[in-house]
Amino acid sequence: MTPTLLELRGLKKHYPIRGGVLRHTVSAVRALDGIDLDIQRGECLGLVGESGCGKTTTGKAIVRLHAPTAGSITYHPADGGAGVDIARLPFATLKKLGLRGKLQMVFQDPTTSLNPRMLVKHIIAEPLRAQGRLGGKAIEARVLELLDRVGLTGDHLLRYPHEFSGGQRQRIAVARAIATDPAFIVLDEPTSALDVSVQAQILNLLKRLQQTLRLTYLFVTHHLLVIKYISDRTAVMYLGQIVEVCPTRDLFAHPRHPYTHALLSAIPIPDVEHKPHRIVLAGDVPDPASPPAGCRFHPRCPFAVDICRRKGPSLEAVAPEHLAACHRKQETADLVAQRFGRGPAEALG
Repeated sequence: MTPTLLELRGLKKHYPIRGGVLRHTVSAVRALDGIDLDIQRGECLGLVGESGCGKTTTGKAIVRLHAPTAGSITYHPADGGAGVDIARLPFATLKKLGLRGKLQMVFQDPTTSLNPRMLVKHIIAEPLRAQGRLGGKAIEARVLELLDRVGLTGDHLLRYPHEFSGGQRQRIAVARAIATDPAFIVLDEPTSALDVSVQAQILNLLKRLQQTLRLTYLFVTHHLLVIKYISDRTAVMYLGQIVEVCPTRDLFAHPRHPYTHALLSAIPIPDVEHKPHRIVLAGDVPDPASPPAGCRFHPRCPFAVDICRRKGPSLEAVAPEHLAACHRKQETADLVAQRFGRGPAEALG
């Protein structure tokens, strides 16, 4: 079996809602509400779901940009040593153990994630200086090496971010992320702000870097076809919880959760003769400050029954390496076929 790099158990992140004259906490937005997820070393795990479901918050919690409210994040070192729960460790301890540089993140919009007042050579060198392990000339050589890895040259060192195209800026952001030799990188929709042709270039760059540097990715996106291209496994999120996890090929061939069926049916088909069979969900995503009882998806699920309204389903195995959180997971494919008059694969286009 592939060794596990990160184990998330009961991970929660609640943002307080304050009110009254004294600004007491009156409620909380449950951005993450009890996530259990394993990320295997060397894989690309795709994370998909609607806006506001908690995808980006998951990535930020793992790299400790946001402190988790509860739960654990266990990091397993490559040497096979004991796992370390990084959810509660102070930043100074993370740095002392060498873990701060092992977890990095590439943000969605490089225009806002790169300091407009810094030259490229200083942007890429910043994490190296923060680590304090290299001298001045060694840092310069490392920056040139990183630029070459991402397809840029030394001619770009003395330029500011606004002098680059969107794709080039994202390459700079990737160079900064791999500067500290990380083991794990959160890719938060790294191609959504780019042209389609440039998206392909960045995706190929990320795949090449993963192979040569033996990286592990958490790839956050709305674009399911990008997930199909780059990810080994895919996790589907809904309202702060994981509802399905499986190898990507199985997710497209044999989805088990009604929400996954709806997401896949929304993929546009580039064929004017094709008549799409969409699963249109009723209503809007519930308020994460007051989620519904039972299964959180039941107010919009076309196949909900009484137990769905009373009891929240647990994430359970439905096939080898395939987990789903649905009371009707064993019959979902048949229900979709009955409703839309086609088998699961045909109904999803």
